Amino acid sequence: MALSMQQRCLAPRGANRAQFARQAAVRMVQTHAIQQGPDNFKIPAAPDLIPDGPWEKVKDGNCNSAKGFKCTGAYGGLRASGVKADLALVVADKDAVVGGTFTTNVMCAAPVTYCRDVMKRKKTVRAVMTNAGQANAATGDQGYKDAVETADALAKALGISPDDVLLQSTGVIGRRMKMEAFIPAIPEIAKTLGASQQDGHRAAIAITTTDLVSKAAALRINIGGKPVTVGGMCKGSGMIHPNMATMLGVVTCDADVEPDTWREIIRRASTASFNQITVDGDTSTNDCVIGLASGASGAPKVTDINSADGKALEAATAALMQGLAKSIAWDGEGATCLLEIECVGAKSDADARQVARSVAGSHLAKAAMFGHDPNWGRLAAAAGYSGIIFDQNELGVQLGSMVLMEKGQPLEFDKVAANKYLKDTCGKHGTVHIKVTVGKGPGKGMAWGCDLSYDYVKINAEYTT
Repeated sequence: MALSMQQRCLAPRGANRAQFARQAAVRMVQTHAIQQGPDNFKIPAAPDLIPDGPWEKVKDGNCNSAKGFKCTGAYGGLRASGVKADLALVVADKDAVVGGTFTTNVMCAAPVTYCRDVMKRKKTVRAVMTNAGQANAATGDQGYKDAVETADALAKALGISPDDVLLQSTGVIGRRMKMEAFIPAIPEIAKTLGASQQDGHRAAIAITTTDLVSKAAALRINIGGKPVTVGGMCKGSGMIHPNMATMLGVVTCDADVEPDTWREIIRRASTASFNQITVDGDTSTNDCVIGLASGASGAPKVTDINSADGKALEAATAALMQGLAKSIAWDGEGATCLLEIECVGAKSDADARQVARSVAGSHLAKAAMFGHDPNWGRLAAAAGYSGIIFDQNELGVQLGSMVLMEKGQPLEFDKVAANKYLKDTCGKHGTVHIKVTVGKGPGKGMAWGCDLSYDYVKINAEYTT
């Protein structure tokens, strides 16, 4: 008996690819030309939000900053309106070690199921293809067939195995992909792959939907005296509350790293970055971060995540992904500021991250930030319902440099100055810093969000109309 899409999200399956490939109908299409003109790449880039650390930030970095990769982006006619680029490729010159984290939403999209299937069988891949316009989620068995067909088409265009291809989709849930445009666009876009910074920039724009800015970055460290680069791109602006055990990311790295070690690095880095952002509390059906490591740097192989080299690579990957994750929250739909929540004094880092994320996700707190209202009681309440037990007599709340509550006691503060801090920060789309203390423990963690404005409702009230 055929498995439903929901069953495939919950149960392992290995043989469906061949079954669906055999069932795919022959498709008659008209000649279709992709576009790569100025009008297809108009949106600006997000600011660099990588935290400072023992690494060098790469100017205008992206997925092409790491050695061993080529990228491209183009308009293939997949969007419902407009001509912004909507199809992106990231391709490794040789087999690249792969790691990934995916949505925990039971209604996971067909490309998520497809990627999980491939990664159960393979530790290396060659290509990641991302389309914008249709999420290919809640599309039933036909959605999986469409995913298989697009992967097969790319594999043929690149001369690789279909099992060397991973897929990502973003857009409206419940809509099948525009296959009459997608399939003929694939061999054409494959011909435009390049290793330049601009090629990577085009790919970063092509994966966006309601994003007002593209999101890409890179940093560089040294391993064994050799430079190692970690680059990446992501998209997301609304429906952002990842819980990965319509936010997409691709990370490229030229380190030589043992497969299981790389997968653990991607998992841990996702926990400390993309899983710590929230815009609206909605967990997407398509959340997916894929990490590729080419080994092209020439640095010594990393085999142990707890070795000095392993720790350095993990820290760099987490920092890169935090920078990308923060750019998503910064670009939240209708947002006027980035909220950075720091929690300290918890029993563990995991507890601290949970408290910080609870505060970042409070709609009341987010609305207060938009209104420039230093209503710190909403921050305290959000910490209290986080699910983490702490002594309320140890609670402290700080807004910018102003301490509003200490050891459970409210303090007198300059409300005019606090209002001005919020107004000035939101006026320049800056970062509002909030610190929450929940005790004297060693645990610390960060989370990021944004304010909640009138425009968020306007954008999402008429998303498909």
